[in-house]
Amino acid sequence: MSRTRRTLLLGAAAACLAGPVLAVPAPRIGRLTKVPRHPYDASRDADADVKAAAARAKKAGKLLLIDFGANWCADCLILAGIMEMPEAKPFLERHYEIVHVEVGRMDRNLHIAARYGMAGFKGVPAVVVVSPRGKVLNQGDVFVLANARAMSDQAVIDKLASWIP
Repeated sequence: MSRTRRTLLLGAAAACLAGPVLAVPAPRIGRLTKVPRHPYDASRDADADVKAAAARAKKAGKLLLIDFGANWCADCLILAGIMEMPEAKPFLERHYEIVHVEVGRMDRNLHIAARYGMAGFKGVPAVVVVSPRGKVLNQGDVFVLANARAMSDQAVIDKLASWIP
Protein backbone atom coordinates (compact mmCIF):
# COMPACT_ATOMS: atom_id res chain seq x y z
CA MET A 1 0.00 0.00 0.00
CA SER A 2 1.36 3.41 -0.90
CA ARG A 3 2.19 5.94 1.77
CA THR A 4 -0.39 8.41 0.39
CA ARG A 5 -3.17 5.80 0.38
CA ARG A 6 -2.28 4.69 3.91
CA THR A 7 -2.32 8.32 5.12
CA LEU A 8 -5.74 8.89 3.55
CA LEU A 9 -7.14 5.71 5.10
CA LEU A 10 -5.74 6.57 8.53
CA GLY A 11 -7.18 10.09 8.25
CA ALA A 12 -10.61 8.75 7.33
CA ALA A 13 -10.50 6.25 10.20
CA ALA A 14 -9.53 8.99 12.65
CA ALA A 15 -12.40 11.15 11.42
CA CYS A 16 -14.86 8.29 11.96
CA LEU A 17 -13.59 7.65 15.48
CA ALA A 18 -13.78 11.34 16.34
CA GLY A 19 -17.53 11.36 15.68
CA PRO A 20 -19.60 13.82 13.72
CA VAL A 21 -18.39 17.34 13.23
CA LEU A 22 -20.95 19.89 14.32
CA ALA A 23 -22.26 22.11 11.56
CA VAL A 24 -22.41 25.02 13.98
CA PRO A 25 -19.96 25.01 16.88
CA ALA A 26 -21.68 24.98 20.25
CA PRO A 27 -20.61 27.53 22.83
CA ARG A 28 -18.47 26.31 25.70
CA ILE A 29 -20.56 26.39 28.81
CA GLY A 30 -20.00 25.90 32.51
CA ARG A 31 -22.15 23.93 34.90
CA LEU A 32 -25.83 24.34 35.57
CA THR A 33 -26.29 26.22 38.83
CA LYS A 34 -30.02 27.02 38.78
CA VAL A 35 -32.93 24.85 37.73
CA PRO A 36 -36.15 26.67 36.76
CA ARG A 37 -39.15 25.86 38.95
CA HIS A 38 -41.94 25.66 36.39
CA PRO A 39 -40.85 25.94 32.74
CA TYR A 40 -43.84 23.84 31.60
CA ASP A 41 -47.05 25.80 32.14
CA ALA A 42 -50.22 23.68 32.07
CA SER A 43 -52.40 26.78 31.93
CA ARG A 44 -51.02 27.87 28.55
CA ASP A 45 -52.66 27.08 25.23
CA ALA A 46 -49.96 24.79 23.84
CA ASP A 47 -51.54 24.71 20.36
CA ALA A 48 -51.45 28.50 20.14
CA ASP A 49 -47.90 28.63 21.57
CA VAL A 50 -46.58 26.12 19.02
CA LYS A 51 -48.39 27.83 16.15
CA ALA A 52 -47.00 31.24 17.15
CA ALA A 53 -43.47 29.88 17.63
CA ALA A 54 -43.63 28.13 14.24
CA ALA A 55 -44.69 31.38 12.57
CA ARG A 56 -41.84 33.30 14.26
CA ALA A 57 -39.35 30.58 13.29
CA LYS A 58 -40.48 30.59 9.67
CA LYS A 59 -40.34 34.38 9.44
CA ALA A 60 -36.87 34.54 11.01
CA GLY A 61 -35.50 31.51 9.14
CA LYS A 62 -34.84 29.71 12.42
CA LEU A 63 -35.51 26.18 13.54
CA LEU A 64 -38.49 25.45 15.75
CA LEU A 65 -37.57 23.48 18.88
CA ILE A 66 -40.55 21.95 20.67
CA ASP A 67 -39.62 20.73 24.13
CA PHE A 68 -42.26 18.28 25.41
CA GLY A 69 -41.91 17.87 29.17
CA ALA A 70 -43.37 18.30 32.64
CA ASN A 71 -42.40 20.01 35.88
CA TRP A 72 -42.32 16.69 37.79
CA CYS A 73 -39.51 15.44 35.52
CA ALA A 74 -35.95 16.08 36.73
CA ASP A 75 -34.50 15.60 33.23
CA CYS A 76 -36.98 18.16 31.85
CA LEU A 77 -36.02 20.73 34.47
CA ILE A 78 -32.34 20.16 33.81
CA LEU A 79 -32.79 20.54 30.04
CA ALA A 80 -34.81 23.74 30.53
CA GLY A 81 -32.16 25.04 32.92
CA ILE A 82 -29.32 24.32 30.49
CA MET A 83 -31.19 26.13 27.72
CA GLU A 84 -31.48 29.17 30.03
CA MET A 85 -27.76 29.29 30.93
CA PRO A 86 -26.22 32.69 30.09
CA GLU A 87 -23.59 31.05 27.86
CA ALA A 88 -26.15 28.94 25.99
CA LYS A 89 -29.27 31.09 25.74
CA PRO A 90 -28.04 33.65 23.15
CA PHE A 91 -26.69 30.85 20.96
CA LEU A 92 -29.97 28.91 21.12
CA GLU A 93 -32.07 32.04 20.52
CA ARG A 94 -29.98 32.82 17.43
CA HIS A 95 -30.76 29.42 15.88
CA TYR A 96 -34.02 28.25 17.46
CA GLU A 97 -37.48 29.44 18.32
CA ILE A 98 -38.09 27.41 21.50
CA VAL A 99 -41.47 26.45 22.91
CA HIS A 100 -42.06 24.31 26.01
CA VAL A 101 -45.13 22.06 25.86
CA GLU A 102 -46.45 20.55 29.08
CA VAL A 103 -47.47 16.88 28.73
CA GLY A 104 -48.84 16.27 32.23
CA ARG A 105 -48.53 12.57 33.08
CA MET A 106 -48.18 11.75 29.37
CA ASP A 107 -51.85 12.66 28.93
CA ARG A 108 -51.79 16.28 27.72
CA ASN A 109 -50.96 17.84 24.35
CA LEU A 110 -50.09 14.49 22.79
CA HIS A 111 -51.93 15.54 19.62
CA ILE A 112 -49.20 18.16 19.08
CA ALA A 113 -46.52 15.48 19.27
CA ALA A 114 -48.53 13.31 16.86
CA ARG A 115 -48.67 16.21 14.41
CA TYR A 116 -44.86 15.97 14.21
CA GLY A 117 -44.75 12.19 13.79
CA MET A 118 -44.44 11.09 17.41
CA ALA A 119 -46.78 8.17 18.05
CA GLY A 120 -46.07 8.00 21.77
CA PHE A 121 -43.65 8.92 24.51
CA LYS A 122 -40.81 6.72 25.69
CA GLY A 123 -39.96 9.42 28.19
CA VAL A 124 -39.55 13.13 28.62
CA PRO A 125 -38.12 15.47 27.72
CA ALA A 126 -38.80 14.77 24.09
CA VAL A 127 -37.47 17.36 21.69
CA VAL A 128 -38.70 17.91 18.13
CA VAL A 129 -36.66 20.13 15.81
CA VAL A 130 -38.53 21.48 12.79
CA SER A 131 -37.10 23.34 9.80
CA PRO A 132 -38.65 26.65 8.67
CA ARG A 133 -40.35 24.61 5.92
CA GLY A 134 -41.99 22.29 8.43
CA LYS A 135 -39.75 19.21 8.11
CA VAL A 136 -38.81 17.35 11.31
CA LEU A 137 -35.01 17.22 11.37
CA ASN A 138 -34.47 14.83 14.27
CA GLN A 139 -37.13 12.20 13.57
CA GLY A 140 -35.19 9.28 15.10
CA ASP A 141 -33.57 11.36 17.82
CA VAL A 142 -36.47 12.95 19.73
CA PHE A 143 -35.75 11.10 22.99
CA VAL A 144 -31.98 11.57 22.99
CA LEU A 145 -32.18 14.18 25.79
CA ALA A 146 -34.62 12.15 27.95
CA ASN A 147 -31.72 11.31 30.26
CA ALA A 148 -30.36 14.86 30.48
CA ARG A 149 -29.28 14.46 34.10
CA ALA A 150 -26.82 11.73 33.08
CA MET A 151 -25.35 13.93 30.34
CA SER A 152 -22.88 16.72 30.85
CA ASP A 153 -24.28 20.20 30.29
CA GLN A 154 -21.87 20.57 27.37
CA ALA A 155 -23.11 17.31 25.81
CA VAL A 156 -26.68 18.64 25.89
CA ILE A 157 -25.64 21.88 24.16
CA ASP A 158 -23.53 19.94 21.65
CA LYS A 159 -26.56 17.78 20.80
CA LEU A 160 -28.77 20.84 20.33
CA ALA A 161 -26.07 22.37 18.11
CA SER A 162 -25.80 19.19 16.04
CA TRP A 163 -29.30 19.69 14.65
CA ILE A 164 -28.50 23.14 13.27
CA PRO A 165 -27.81 22.86 9.53
